[in-house]
Amino acid sequence: MINSKFKTPNLKWIEPLDRVAITVMLVLSVVIGLLLWHGDSSSARVRDFSWQNKQIGSEDNRFILTFSRPMEHASVEANLQINPPLPGKFSWAGRKLAYTLIAPAPYGIEYKVQLLQATDRFGSSGEKGANLKPFEAKFRTRDRAFVYLGVEGKDAGRLMLVNLSAAEPKPIALTPADLVVSDFIPYPDSRRILFSANDRTSQRQAVLEQNLYTVTTGIAPQSPNTEVTKEEPAGKVRLVLDKKDYQNLKFDLSPDGKTIVVQRLNRRNPGDFSIWTVKMDSSDRLTAKPLEGQLGGDFLITPDSKALAIAQAQGLAIVPLETHQDKPLDFLPKFGMVASFSRDGTAAAMVKFNTDYTRSLYLVTNQGVEKELLRITGSIMSAQFDPMGQTLYCLLTKLIPGQQYQEQPYIAAIDLKTAEMKPLLVLPNQRQVEMNLSPDGIALLFDQPLATPLSAGEQSDAPRTDSGEAVTSSTLWLLPLVSAPPTEGKPAQMQPEQLPLPGFHPRWLP
Repeated sequence: MINSKFKTPNLKWIEPLDRVAITVMLVLSVVIGLLLWHGDSSSARVRDFSWQNKQIGSEDNRFILTFSRPMEHASVEANLQINPPLPGKFSWAGRKLAYTLIAPAPYGIEYKVQLLQATDRFGSSGEKGANLKPFEAKFRTRDRAFVYLGVEGKDAGRLMLVNLSAAEPKPIALTPADLVVSDFIPYPDSRRILFSANDRTSQRQAVLEQNLYTVTTGIAPQSPNTEVTKEEPAGKVRLVLDKKDYQNLKFDLSPDGKTIVVQRLNRRNPGDFSIWTVKMDSSDRLTAKPLEGQLGGDFLITPDSKALAIAQAQGLAIVPLETHQDKPLDFLPKFGMVASFSRDGTAAAMVKFNTDYTRSLYLVTNQGVEKELLRITGSIMSAQFDPMGQTLYCLLTKLIPGQQYQEQPYIAAIDLKTAEMKPLLVLPNQRQVEMNLSPDGIALLFDQPLATPLSAGEQSDAPRTDSGEAVTSSTLWLLPLVSAPPTEGKPAQMQPEQLPLPGFHPRWLP
């Protein structure tokens, strides 16, 4: 006889919630078993595309596709299509594919990415492409736009913007009519421009009373890895540094857009000539302070935005922007000026002033290489690296034989591997020309200003050159760096195009 204390419990006494839990566990066990028995027949798909509906710039050189399943690499690489084509290289990390562009994508173009056929690595179906859900996406590059200084009528001395990607690329005045802009630098996101300007009364009297401002462009690219921000209308001006206690002279903007470096002269103490840094904190407040131990000299912020290359009496010094050091980070006694840095910061174009009154242009790398690229009797006015760091575009001059000192400007390209120089264009006999390379590296902008010196006491509110001459007229030119096809047995040539815009000092937006 079985003891009643050990009877099997009656299931009807189990709580209702317990019965639901047991039922759910049984159902899930059956589903898991079926999946393990038959395999997962769901289609692989693209979970994320890092450039989906974004607007990329020249600094954006890689997109990432993230898949829901491990993919067969060869099938994805063979079927991935970009239209228009953008050559690049593949690399994988688990379920993520990185596609790195060989060259920057040309600006002002919309691109389509398609992956219509590919197989996952562990799919059960042997039919090619059966395991992929077709994927299509779009992205575009930033607008092809540039800014310049107007020279005629009500636009004289004003900062002008032209968006070549717009339906009607008409110039827009960004700065008010009562300011005469002397210099400017676009911010890396193209949303604002840093500029120095005199009021028209001071400009007319040739008195240096310039403040430092920013102005919005009305362009707001939705770049990858950045938060979507509210668009601001073009022409919104903000004061950065006033002229009250100091004269504001040369300035530079760091590549990350977070630091401004300015030469300033104390109005009460002319011996106080120093370099200041201006920073903006997270609350949009500006703080300005002198850079300890630095008195002046031509300067350029390094590509990492952490140091300053500054000319000193004995050469070039690299000094930190954040902390004071008794000794510079590096010192280059051979050179007198930095023309430009490569985008990645691994190389610089530097100018050496030789004892025989010639000038040399050097390629200096972070590996200690100092390679002379050319030596000329004329001037090295500017030099810019192409985005891939393979070519250096230079604005140079050569001396014209004769009793009167005259220089002939010309634009040339130097192959940095072979040091071979190729002249691209000879310009009219005037020294005030300026040149600027587009961020995608496919075109040059340059000007041809007509400047006249002012006599003593003569007043003019026209914009000025670096030497103080009044710019009375100027034309802008566009030089494509992709050669046109040869015709009738003639070799391909790069032909400049005159733009219907009176202006000078052109610069592309990044």
